[in-house]
Amino acid sequence: MASGTLADDIRLKLGTLSPAERKVARVLLAAYPAAGFETVATIAERAAVSAPTVLRFVARLGYGGFPEFQAALRAELDQRNASPLSLYEETEDTPGDDSAAGLMARSSRLFTTAVAQTLAEIPPHDLERAITLLSDRKRRITLVGGRFTHLLAQYLGLHLMQLRDDVHILPERDVERAAALTRLGRRDVLVVFDYRRYESDKMALARLAQEQSGKVVVFTDTWLSPTSAHAEVVLPSQVTTPSPYDSLVPTLAVVETVVAGLIAALGDEAHEHMRHTEDIARRTGLV
Repeated sequence: MASGTLADDIRLKLGTLSPAERKVARVLLAAYPAAGFETVATIAERAAVSAPTVLRFVARLGYGGFPEFQAALRAELDQRNASPLSLYEETEDTPGDDSAAGLMARSSRLFTTAVAQTLAEIPPHDLERAITLLSDRKRRITLVGGRFTHLLAQYLGLHLMQLRDDVHILPERDVERAAALTRLGRRDVLVVFDYRRYESDKMALARLAQEQSGKVVVFTDTWLSPTSAHAEVVLPSQVTTPSPYDSLVPTLAVVETVVAGLIAALGDEAHEHMRHTEDIARRTGLV
């Protein structure tokens, strides 16, 4: 078994799972750890798969059966209760070192570790699938974020607009938003940024897109937004930070990685699109 939580192990194995097994993984991760204590039948129903698929998934994790899987989950929870986590456990800094030098040293360690861990834990399959969906010119891309993460949704959206057509930020005004959502269909990709505290409207948006046969790409934290249960692709990031606020630095690194992949995937077409956009901007006095 991998070190860390059972959720970490599931995320690391996502790229090796069958599509049906990946549905089971998403259901478990979306309501972790509580979902792991449901019955096999309940998990199968929520994932829209068969009970044997759930058992195969558990076997993929290295367990001899479902009771053994649940026993491991109970042991993990017991360990958590006995050893409360601290935001600064991994920094090994001297308490009270609030000098500029101390803060910079702590931030350097935290951000370096968080970015490296984030990029190491994203399954290559999910990154490749995200790039494939976002580079498909037959698909319409719509992006939406939350209280802080709307900034990252706009950042990724602006890059996409320079590389390809039919990219939209979900409007804020109710009438415009409702009109945009009524157009969702099977050729749409909804990109959602949702981090704790998770926002209920993001769950509703992801479910709507899935119901309309569209694809959902979710950027979230390692605890996984509930929108993950409706996603084709989930790209989780660490959020460790020297302040009480969750960090978006690792997520930005993931966004930049996706953009690099998109440029490679679109090739000459992306270059031509950028050239044409730049030409129009110059002719209209925008640059």
